[in-house]
Amino acid sequence: MWKEFKEFAIKGNALDLAIGVVIGAAFTQIVNSLVHDIFNPVLDIFMGRVDFANLMVVLFGAEIKYGAFLNATINFLIVSLSVFLIIKQFNRFRRKPTNTPNTKECPFCTTAIASRATRCPACTSELK
Repeated sequence: MWKEFKEFAIKGNALDLAIGVVIGAAFTQIVNSLVHDIFNPVLDIFMGRVDFANLMVVLFGAEIKYGAFLNATINFLIVSLSVFLIIKQFNRFRRKPTNTPNTKECPFCTTAIASRATRCPACTSELK
């Protein structure tokens, strides 16, 4: 069982996931700071200097903290946008595959043949 666990943990996917979780935790701190220290003060100017974290409604003795929910929503939107932009840039720089397939189909006998072939080896038809 230990051997199987080591194989799983050493595989690239598990290691990539662990790195992603660590970077995600660090990135969350940056986003939280961005929301609390930059966006909230700007929004406070337009909302009359209201602290979002303390916004709440009390219904039947229960506190509904919609300000904390608003902060979490802003955090989510910023993280989502940031991840989208990072992935978009990553995909932009990724090597694009060539669109030339290695094989083609013979139009007469439907056998897979090399794309550069001029005659089908199965039916001996001339190819264009």
